[in-house]
Amino acid sequence: MNIGAFSVSLNVKDVVASKEFYEKLGFAAFAGDADQGWLILRNQGTVIGLFQGMFEKNSLTFNPGWDQNAQPLENFTDIRELQKQLKASGVELTTEADETTSGPASFALVDPDGNPVLFDQHV
Repeated sequence: MNIGAFSVSLNVKDVVASKEFYEKLGFAAFAGDADQGWLILRNQGTVIGLFQGMFEKNSLTFNPGWDQNAQPLENFTDIRELQKQLKASGVELTTEADETTSGPASFALVDPDGNPVLFDQHV
């Protein structure tokens, strides 16, 4: 099962202050819009998302169809197929993608320790 690019999505109080902090750790913004309250930062192969007022908790995020540079992959497992596989294995989802659609979609689940896990396909 190929679940796509991985990042940690952080619920931050001030996206600009958080950006400045993570820049000191060697991260650089490569996507997003601070005026909209979100930025994606990268330090080599490590990716973090900063989200102000969008999530209640920090979350693990997987992006089917993207590589670690947020570039589309030619071949990937569609999010709807991932959703079907997870449901078939007994994983309970908290939100679901509409399986009658194609293209961008998302679904979410919570791991046994209460950590949110988001699958978010942009292609």
